Amino acid sequence: MPLPIPPYPAARPLEISDRELLHGHFRLLQPVVSELSFANLFLFRQVHCYTLTSLNDSLVISGCGYDGRPYVLPPLSGDRGETTRILLDKGNTLYGADEQFVAEQLAGRGYEVSSDRDNDDYLYLRSELAELPGNRFHKKKNRINYFTTRYRYTVEPFSRSRLEPALQLLEEWRKVHDDGVSRSQSAEAAATREALEHADELGLSGVVVLTERGVSAFALGEQLNDSTNVCHFEKSDPFLEGVSQLVNREYSRSLPEDLTWINREQDLGENGLREAKISYHPAAMVRKFRVRMAGAGPVNGDGF
Repeated sequence: MPLPIPPYPAARPLEISDRELLHGHFRLLQPVVSELSFANLFLFRQVHCYTLTSLNDSLVISGCGYDGRPYVLPPLSGDRGETTRILLDKGNTLYGADEQFVAEQLAGRGYEVSSDRDNDDYLYLRSELAELPGNRFHKKKNRINYFTTRYRYTVEPFSRSRLEPALQLLEEWRKVHDDGVSRSQSAEAAATREALEHADELGLSGVVVLTERGVSAFALGEQLNDSTNVCHFEKSDPFLEGVSQLVNREYSRSLPEDLTWINREQDLGENGLREAKISYHPAAMVRKFRVRMAGAGPVNGDGF
């Protein structure tokens, strides 16, 4: 049973018991922004200090970026536009608004609106990631072929029976990628661990690639809206060439064929990650915006 949600400006932390409440709102909203899923919010609840409050009969989530700057996400219920305008007029920063929300609710009202390329989501056709058609994907297919001709492997749905070896792989990934300085890398490792440990409870599913070394790659995600899956976590053995391309393809193949899109989240401005995501030829970008009152100061920041 979820705890009562206090009226604004009071707020309470996001809890696991809020899953059904938020999931119900997301089913109605059909969000396109990757952060607007319960699993994502819950798994990053500590680093982003997510809290719930109620204002104008709307459910509102507040948080802070990696830089510590506070923000509110677009309201999940009620008169979302009016509630947003009340929040902005009280000096809050809105973060994670998509193009349609800005155009329909905020355009022409004198607010300062800033795009946030580093946090824009990459949107791909599921069929393309599953089949890698044509010459555009020949490098991906070559790397998969390199792996499949050198290693015996199997692919299976992620389950708790593969939890411990998946956690071992995550630890190897962390040693290679976590420099001990980047808050986003540390948060990513911690969130991935919790996602693996509580996948069933959070409604996450995915695949693992098994080799003689154990779990050599895994991917986990969930339904974002009726036509889109969001892949939250994908980790692979950094010393096995081609396994990252293989797990990407196999995750895409594991999804229902009536799903059109896969949202693979943002690149946070990291050059290597940006190059990797672009190399899969996104069909579109889900743009995100930060909004403040005019004259309130700079709206740039370190995002989610």
